[in-house]
Amino acid sequence: MAYQEFNKNRTQNRPGGRRRSRPGFRDKKDEFDSKLLDLSRVSHTREGGKQLRFRAVMVVGDKKGRVGVGVASGLDVAKGIEKATKKAKKSIITVEMVGNTIPHQVEAKFGAAKILLKPQKEGRGLVAGGTVRVVCTLAGIKEISSKVLGTTRNKLNNARATIKALKKLKPAKGKNKKLKPEKKEEETEKPKEPEKK
Repeated sequence: MAYQEFNKNRTQNRPGGRRRSRPGFRDKKDEFDSKLLDLSRVSHTREGGKQLRFRAVMVVGDKKGRVGVGVASGLDVAKGIEKATKKAKKSIITVEMVGNTIPHQVEAKFGAAKILLKPQKEGRGLVAGGTVRVVCTLAGIKEISSKVLGTTRNKLNNARATIKALKKLKPAKGKNKKLKPEKKEEETEKPKEPEKK
């Protein structure tokens, strides 16, 4: 009896319980927004038979000039999306921007995918569709027009071609980063014709 009471008192006095997490640690919101671009089922043939996996293509961005693309496969959909999101965050690039658009026209090719991006005037909006629209939206580009010149509809290749095009962008020169129209040369005065007598 005395031994049982000793153990009871020992467990009661022991500083136990759940560990208290730091305030606001779990409530911290992720700074990146993510978008599922493509989800496909893939199978690999092994010694024991076919192994089924799910491949996810994710695009992440903070809508402030940073964007990335990641692809990964997992045994279920949730694992595939989680791994792809982590890879996308590791491959984030910073996009050169002028206001809400890009500084100049750019073109890039990845595999069979070929993408053309053009800057747009303010108020024109995002003239892009499909994969390019998702990447540009998460990058924070609001005024741009695009054209898919390649023959493929592969979303992964189109996304990587868009990222490659955004990598090629160079910062605009000068303090006023808007291109000014060139001044026309003043026309030289024509010599007056002699008056006819």
